[in-house]
Amino acid sequence: MKFGVNYTPRRGWFHSWLDLDLGMVREDFSQIRELGLDHVRIFPLWPLLQPSMGRVRPSAVADVVKVVEIAGECGLEASVDALQGHLSSFDFLPSWVQTWHHRNLFSDPDVVRSQAMVVRELAQALEPLDNCTGMCVGNEFLQFAAERHPDQSVIDSPTAAGWLDTLLAEAGAKFPRGRHVFSFDDDLFFDSTHPFTPKLSGEYGDLTTVHAWVFGHVGKKYGPNSPQLAAFPRYLCEIARGWQGDNPLPLWLQEVGAPMNYLDGQSAPRFVEEVCDSLCDPLLPGLEAITWWCSYDVNRDFEDFPELEYSLGLFDSEGNLKPVGQAFAQAANKYRSLEPIASQSPVPQSSMEVTLREDGADRHTVAADSDFFAQWFEEFQKGNVMSISINRC
Repeated sequence: MKFGVNYTPRRGWFHSWLDLDLGMVREDFSQIRELGLDHVRIFPLWPLLQPSMGRVRPSAVADVVKVVEIAGECGLEASVDALQGHLSSFDFLPSWVQTWHHRNLFSDPDVVRSQAMVVRELAQALEPLDNCTGMCVGNEFLQFAAERHPDQSVIDSPTAAGWLDTLLAEAGAKFPRGRHVFSFDDDLFFDSTHPFTPKLSGEYGDLTTVHAWVFGHVGKKYGPNSPQLAAFPRYLCEIARGWQGDNPLPLWLQEVGAPMNYLDGQSAPRFVEEVCDSLCDPLLPGLEAITWWCSYDVNRDFEDFPELEYSLGLFDSEGNLKPVGQAFAQAANKYRSLEPIASQSPVPQSSMEVTLREDGADRHTVAADSDFFAQWFEEFQKGNVMSISINRC
């Protein structure tokens, strides 16, 4: 089992790419490694990589390479997200897809050609780095296609699949030894209107990623400090596993965090412990890695973030280890020796069955505010961790 963290730089947040301080990066990575973690996920900003259509800044790519190299020198593996995209409630889009130059992010051929160029050039630069495990298309980039987005790029499901095909093929062609993925919030599994459908999670990429945030359906339904919060990451991973076909992909819990709008200082460390216990005891078949969000709190000098974003770090913005960081380190130490169980391996689990449409039009019926989740959680509280079998119709 691997335990790592999504890297939010201690100084300057992601704006630190504008005036990169490699000494500070090394300090951060050394501290992360000393905590007992083994990998980081790295987020270069799309507008800095590609400020003009069809052009990628060589110096920006070189900066990403340097950061990954330093991770390796500190004993950390690294995965790199190509298109940011979206981070901590802010959208980072280049000027050539906005306002007077407004273009669809998934269907405009010039935009997709330029996105493919970013992926291709990053992949080619990262391939020689032994500690780089692969690339992610972008952090929750799919949210730009959601109906709830204020500037939605409207597409249909075949276009969504074609977009993934194009970008993941570019990554694989230039970085063939890497394991490349796409990431998404739980809209993919719960929003019946979303053009990216749940079945794509098990068909595209080399692993299925899961982002299990409790401030969505489960928190709104059950409230702060409820026992359902810590069970939700296991549930969402079981949903992801249920959508996989005959050749299931490994699972990567790529984002999970302890938001203080639904937890408090006393309950958060226990939440971390319970999340990891729920995933590892018994071990979720197919699960290979847990990557916490995030490394460092956002400094209060940065204005206009949602309040919860200022307190999600394992360390505070001065680099002091927080109780949640200590809890995650203890969980990593407790479970890192576990050997991942293949997704298709038989396990001593009971199963809950549900029939869902393959096009995802009724996926909301298994959201965390549904009766289905309530039934699953009732068994979970009894000690019966139920796998989920999804019959597609």
